[in-house]
Amino acid sequence: MQHYETVFILTPVLSDAQMKETVAKFKKVLTDSEAKILNEEAWGLKKMAYAIDKKTTGFYNLLEFTAEPDVVNKLEIAFRRDEKVLRFITVKLDKYAIEYAEKRRKKYSGKGEEKPVEKKIVEPETLEEE
Repeated sequence: MQHYETVFILTPVLSDAQMKETVAKFKKVLTDSEAKILNEEAWGLKKMAYAIDKKTTGFYNLLEFTAEPDVVNKLEIAFRRDEKVLRFITVKLDKYAIEYAEKRRKKYSGKGEEKPVEKKIVEPETLEEE
């Protein structure tokens, strides 16, 4: 099983319910193909760098999953068939990207134990004069 990450942009004319329904449809394509979804992030409505189909914004979504390589083809066919998808990209993650993704998941899930940074404050009267 390989580790993949896919980002797709949905058209901005969708309602919140329609957007969630569309994301659920793509998650179902993955789970039906025995892929394991590791992370899902909805980045929300963002401005795009250039217009696509005369639209300058879109709903960005990220899915991180492990699956066999043929599952990616099924997912990308589903993306191409859905008119709500403006753009998509799927990337196979290497070991460094997997480590980064795990750190990002811990940071944003609130489960990561981040060590607090100790700040040492030096008072002016404690400085030695030379």
